[in-house]
Amino acid sequence: MLERMWGAVVNALEKLARGLDERRADPLVRLGGLVREVGAAHCRIGIRSPVLKLGDRMQVRSGDTVQQGEVIRIDDAGVTLKPFDARIEAGLGALAYRVNSGDPCPAETWKGRVIDALGRPVDGLGDLAAGAHPMPLDASPPPAMRRARVHAPLRTGVRAIDLFTPLCAAQRIGIFAGSGVGKSTLLAMLACCEGFDTVVVALVGERGREVREFLEGPVAASRSRAVVVVATGDESPMMRRQAPRMAVSIAEYFRDRGQSVLLIVDSVTRYAHAARDVALAAGEPPVARGYPPSVFGDLPRLLERAGPGLEGGGTITGFFSVLVDGDDHNDPVADSIRGTLDGHIVLDRSIADQGRYPAISLLGSISRLADHVWTSEQKDLVRALRNLITRYEDTRDLRLMGGYQAGSDPELDQATIVVPRVYAALRQDPSQPASADAFADLAAALRA
Repeated sequence: MLERMWGAVVNALEKLARGLDERRADPLVRLGGLVREVGAAHCRIGIRSPVLKLGDRMQVRSGDTVQQGEVIRIDDAGVTLKPFDARIEAGLGALAYRVNSGDPCPAETWKGRVIDALGRPVDGLGDLAAGAHPMPLDASPPPAMRRARVHAPLRTGVRAIDLFTPLCAAQRIGIFAGSGVGKSTLLAMLACCEGFDTVVVALVGERGREVREFLEGPVAASRSRAVVVVATGDESPMMRRQAPRMAVSIAEYFRDRGQSVLLIVDSVTRYAHAARDVALAAGEPPVARGYPPSVFGDLPRLLERAGPGLEGGGTITGFFSVLVDGDDHNDPVADSIRGTLDGHIVLDRSIADQGRYPAISLLGSISRLADHVWTSEQKDLVRALRNLITRYEDTRDLRLMGGYQAGSDPELDQATIVVPRVYAALRQDPSQPASADAFADLAAALRA
């Protein structure tokens, strides 16, 4: 009898524990508290619960105003909430409560639409149809040993890239540039690449006027297969931090359905700036030029989600622009991103000052997967051209001062003839058609 009673008690306790676990996992459980402190960028809520965790969404209701934010710190005194709005409207004593996670539910009908960082339409074309399954904003990348290998060549149509830094489908490449050097224009040219089922674009921290210019310019031809996530520079750090994560989640949705996806993020640096603001608000100490440690963990977690999917599945080819602060390519953020990606294309301000666009530094750019694209003859040709360009650039000052006499160095004589023709052949405007064969175009320019 005693054993049966004890068994009944144990079963009842196990059932109660399962019920509590289910309630804790339910995102709609109304856990709430009152606002105890309001700062310039965050507010404190007096709530202590084992259910709340970092990243949970909460709403703050103050009169008729409802603002949504994310939990960025939890301690014994309560939680720190950073709102998605640029300004905090709540006052002391306002009610705050947990809401659902905010993970997007993409669908095929999202193609051709423009949304904000929270997945809300901003193009005036009506509501978005929700898909069947939510995609987590902070998903893990595919397991390393199950990811497909990258080897299929990708033609971008940009001659300088297809010649000197050729890419592969599912590669992740960084566009490193200072401000005003043509970074966004080059990304618009790359957005027109053929061979992709879906294009996902995240415009992070851009000027408001540039959004329509980007969408209605060279990208207009790809709009029907593109999903664009926008968080302009005047929006809050939370929105700028959220936009790339939203874009990657949408790209993963299409990848998981076997599609070839082109992901463009402009720019990752502004994402890092926003992540820095959020981390500092959470109380993290700055360790490298004002950046807290978590920023250097967030960057690879975001970038690694792009690339090849599982063997036999879809892929995400990533183009990530990196705004180099003060043209310092050894900036901690730029250095961290460069070490994570599969190559980098450097835009040089001195080349832009000469009127050569795209202002790609042929000697400073590299694709780690170029050997999968070049034939042995093309590889030898590119190596020879790089050698001539190096000789040409190293002796520029000497030649300008008249310190070099033609005929004294046959290789330099050849460089002074060939390299200007190469530079002229690589000039390309967004209004020009994409190059079908970069090596054929270069051969024609050299013969001329």
